[in-house]
Amino acid sequence: MTTEQIREEIVKHKVKFIHLQFSDLLGVLKAVTIPVQQFGDTIKHGKWFDGSSIEGFARISESDMFLKPDLETFCVIPWTRGNGYTEARVICDVFTPDGEPFTGDPRYILKKQLARAKKLGFDYYVAPELEFFLMKRKEDGTIEPLPHDKAGYFDQTIDGATAVRHAMGTALAGFGMEVEALHHEVANGQHEINFKYSDALCAADNTITFRYALKMVAKKMGLHATFMAKPFYGINGSGMHTNQSLFSEGKNAFYSDDKKYHLSDYALQFIAGQLGHIKGMNAIINPTVNSYKRLVVGYEAPVYISWGQTNRSALMRIPRVNPDKPQTTRCELRCPDPTCNPYLAYAVMLSAGLDGIENKLQAPEPIEESTYEMTPEEIVNRGIDTVSRDLYSALLAMKDDKMINDVLGKEMAKRYYEIKMSEWDDFRLHVSEWERERYLEVY
Repeated sequence: MTTEQIREEIVKHKVKFIHLQFSDLLGVLKAVTIPVQQFGDTIKHGKWFDGSSIEGFARISESDMFLKPDLETFCVIPWTRGNGYTEARVICDVFTPDGEPFTGDPRYILKKQLARAKKLGFDYYVAPELEFFLMKRKEDGTIEPLPHDKAGYFDQTIDGATAVRHAMGTALAGFGMEVEALHHEVANGQHEINFKYSDALCAADNTITFRYALKMVAKKMGLHATFMAKPFYGINGSGMHTNQSLFSEGKNAFYSDDKKYHLSDYALQFIAGQLGHIKGMNAIINPTVNSYKRLVVGYEAPVYISWGQTNRSALMRIPRVNPDKPQTTRCELRCPDPTCNPYLAYAVMLSAGLDGIENKLQAPEPIEESTYEMTPEEIVNRGIDTVSRDLYSALLAMKDDKMINDVLGKEMAKRYYEIKMSEWDDFRLHVSEWERERYLEVY
């Protein structure tokens, strides 16, 4: 959008305040709010803020930073229209006092990898599929630890869940996102809304916006939307299956006319790169202690490092390729979950795939049998490894993975490791209700 177009939107909708949004290192949305009269100066000169208070941004000798709006992301916030104090948002890049991009800004980290891909002749496109749970709120505003409904996969519920999804879809459309499908997921209270694929930077912006919008809409309808990977024991968790493609000169670089699965050498090398780095990548794409309570056998979450087409237990699935539509060729990484920072997630995923291409790595043979039905002996005999089994293991693998450290940068890799290792230690030392029930009387 041009400055003039934005000015017209502001006047048309009588915008009073603008949220300058950005992401901290962990993917939590932050904002500095300004009166609309300040926006013109902000466009020209940026807006100063104290970076020392942002998770992952603080550095010993530096706290002053400033935000520069990306005008392409300007949008009037749908649910504030017509209420007398209409608000807008714009996503920003973070800069240091000397005018240089802040190397710890997750958006900048992704931009660097996209520039790397561009030098190799590729554009990176992704389409994430975010699952989430809706939960009830009690009269006092606290969250009831139960799913909102008792429906199942693709069920047409009559308890209001459909209306909630429709309101969410309308809100997303108001942000300019093209919603492709809305449906109930497998578990009680679990839902999924899919939006159209786009270049990775736009997709990361949309992912951040998606979580923000759905939480706000749910709250307005007396509910709570959670993207926690495994909020309930005994039922499926929430994933963020991510479809990926590389394009070169307007054509899908993953497609091949004459090879098996119609996958090009680039596609197979890309797959090999991601499978080879997956254990360290887990720390970024499955970033919480709770993430690994989803990544267990038996709940359709992929744990075995493998790829295939018909095999939905594979870590990397290749949706069937239609030779009449070669542009739709893609690979779907199935282990990420929606608690990740999408900027960092797409950055390490792209870098891992490019590592496979640059080093001409060879993908393992595809596995089309369900790994869930294999015995432990079969798994071992086939040489099939697993993803990291917990956050601690993932962090150790990340620390040893040079590629991931290069993507994040030395300072941010160290900070991310420290933050997440502290989270692991808090979990490790916590005494849970399960432990008291199990051991208090017995011992």
